[in-house]
This record gives sequence, C-alpha cells and structure tokens, in this order.
Amino acid sequence: QVQLVESGGGLVQAGGSLRLSCAAAGITFSLNTMAWYRQAPGKQRELVATVTSGGSTNYADSVKGRFTISRDNAKNTVYLQMNSLKPEDTAVYYCNAGPTFTIRPYWGKGTLVTVSS
Repeated sequence: QVQLVESGGGLVQAGGSLRLSCAAAGITFSLNTMAWYRQAPGKQRELVATVTSGGSTNYADSVKGRFTISRDNAKNTVYLQMNSLKPEDTAVYYCNAGPTFTIRPYWGKGTLVTVSS
C-alpha cells in the first residue's frame, strides 16, 4: 500500500520561509518521480515542482527562484523549500509520486500553507 504523508505546513508571514516534507512508503522511492502540487481555495490544483529519479527538477513559473524541490532517497522523503512566500502561495500542498514523469498516480492528503500579508 502506497502512502505519502506531507508535513511542515503552517501559518507564515509574507516574506517568510517554510519547508514541506513528504515521507513515502510502499514504493521504490528512488525510482519514482516526485512532485508537489497545490490547490488554492476556489482554484484548480496546479503543479508546483517535480524531481525525477535522476534528480532533474522543474518548476512552475510562479515559484521559480523562490522554491526548491529536493529528495533524499535514503530517507524516502521529498522536500519543498519555500522562500520569499507570498499571500498568493496560500494553498493546500500535495505530494505526488509515480514511476515516470507522466504517470504519477499516488497522492498524499495534503498540508495547508497559509501566508499572511
């Protein structure tokens, strides 16, 4: 059974930082592409960042230069370091995983990030 468990969300002031973690179980973590998505109130879920099994990363334009995705295969954990947070970053952040860049069927339950102005 695949489990993705996010942590690290919370309330932060604009300009602050948070680091999200996603601990994975039930998959061969090192072989999976990992991703972070977010969904703001009243909006569709959007892709924030991805990291492949080989370590290649991609980011949404809205977070480039502010967010960093990384993975620790020894800990089966993917991280999202979020700096210079803005109120528009407020959303539930979801961890996502799958065996390829385009096939990622596994989801966590999400962690809420609230950025106050």
